[in-house]
Amino acid sequence: MIMGKRIGVYGGTFDPPHLMHLLIAEEALEACELDEVWFLPTYQPPHVQEKHARASAEERSDMVELAIEGNDRFKLCRLELERKGKSYTVDTIALLRERYPDDCFYFILGADMVDDLPTWHKVGKLSEMTAFIAFNRPGYPESHPDFADVQYIEMPLVDLSSSFLRERLKMGRSCRYFLCDTVINYIKERGLYAN
Repeated sequence: MIMGKRIGVYGGTFDPPHLMHLLIAEEALEACELDEVWFLPTYQPPHVQEKHARASAEERSDMVELAIEGNDRFKLCRLELERKGKSYTVDTIALLRERYPDDCFYFILGADMVDDLPTWHKVGKLSEMTAFIAFNRPGYPESHPDFADVQYIEMPLVDLSSSFLRERLKMGRSCRYFLCDTVINYIKERGLYAN
């Protein structure tokens, strides 16, 4: 029997995608012996009502593609962008398993989200379909819910967020070494985050 790939699915708004996103994906690859990490930009995150992407779905997808360029183990998965509207992780994982039945999927999330898992749509069904890879974040102790398989990975203590970078860009400050040069150029060309 041929075994499929071990694939980490890393969902997020990626608004914009920054170097910490790439570090998390790389650490998950190594620590969990994954074959690939698929970056899954959300169209509209169902669990965060007030969070609306500043860049369009197409722009965020383009920026992810630029950010992961050159790493053949990182892939862009446009599934939720193509479906539009709210996408629930359970539906996304079910569709991925249907399309790639030989592969095994692991959902990557922050330690801060593990405590929220009980509120996720059909989390019981989701937990039957996937294990979770949680990256440690300062101030969030490891939590092991009895309904889900959660493996924690250690991350360097770098506090970097897309909202911090959007604010820097809005003020005209440099984001070099926080973002890939190709992503910075894309943002400048389109005037993203200026207002």
